[in-house]
Amino acid sequence: MSSPSTKAVILGSGSWGTGLAIVLSHHFKEVLIISRSEQQAAEINASHTNQHYLPNITLPENIRCSHQLSDASDAEVILFVIPTSATRETSIKLAEIGIPAHTPLVSCSKGIERGTGTRMSAIISEALPNNPIAVLSGPNHAEEVAENLATCTVVGSNSEALTATLQDIFTTANFRTYTSLDVAGMELGGALKNVFAIAAGIAAGIGLGDNAIAALVTRGLAEMTRLGIALGGQPDTFMGLSGVGDLMTTCYSPHSRNNRVGKALGQGLNLEQACKQLGMVAEGVPNTLSIYEAAKETNIDTPIINAVYEVLYKNKSATQALQELLTRNPKAESC
Repeated sequence: MSSPSTKAVILGSGSWGTGLAIVLSHHFKEVLIISRSEQQAAEINASHTNQHYLPNITLPENIRCSHQLSDASDAEVILFVIPTSATRETSIKLAEIGIPAHTPLVSCSKGIERGTGTRMSAIISEALPNNPIAVLSGPNHAEEVAENLATCTVVGSNSEALTATLQDIFTTANFRTYTSLDVAGMELGGALKNVFAIAAGIAAGIGLGDNAIAALVTRGLAEMTRLGIALGGQPDTFMGLSGVGDLMTTCYSPHSRNNRVGKALGQGLNLEQACKQLGMVAEGVPNTLSIYEAAKETNIDTPIINAVYEVLYKNKSATQALQELLTRNPKAESC
């Protein structure tokens, strides 16, 4: 990065992309959000707001928005904050623009690709193999980041030098950034926790209490760790911010889209109704399918993932799925 104070680009104008733009506005002269919507770009540029995703938040003056991907060509750093289903197509289009090979690319979306089980950083690297790649993950609800509430995150890559540089540009007085070299573990923790957040929401929706939800989240952590290790992550990573930290936040917070979808399912809505009520993308819904498929390629026992998959894609009632989980044969906790 020749001048880490010049221009940062955020691909994606949702709540998390906008929240990260606020973080980076402390270190860059210009932060450019790339949106698919001309109307949204006009609002951000004229009013310095993004009311649909972050109502009542005024954006710093150095944040702009464009609907042209080509405006990313001169960025000092590019963040991918888009739905995981759009990562491959966007990476290919970005490569066609001609991004300099020294520009760091940071994946900030949580999920794995359906059919291939490929992590987002690997998809980006396939299209842009010469660029340095990193991942940002952790218990980071955009609403709180935008309000400058204290938050911790993790940035990871295979390069200690790159993680150190990114640590500097992501750190503010209220946004504390740690580093990791376990990119796989970080990404898997961020993807897997979405499924367990749906399960926790279902449990709350059908009226289960704190005891049952705490048990569900704890067993979700065990399941996340087992499967995450099998898919290439390091055990310690799942005990950190991008693992158990993210899991706890998304399973209990009212900001969690996946938790809200699960709660609506537990209250009797079908999947289409629950997603329509949310009005935004809940990555756990498509990722349940891709994670279920990836888990089937291993010999790992994933009862919670299986239950959520059956609710979302096999029309099993939420009540039945949770009851079946809670009445499984008892076994040692370490299993």
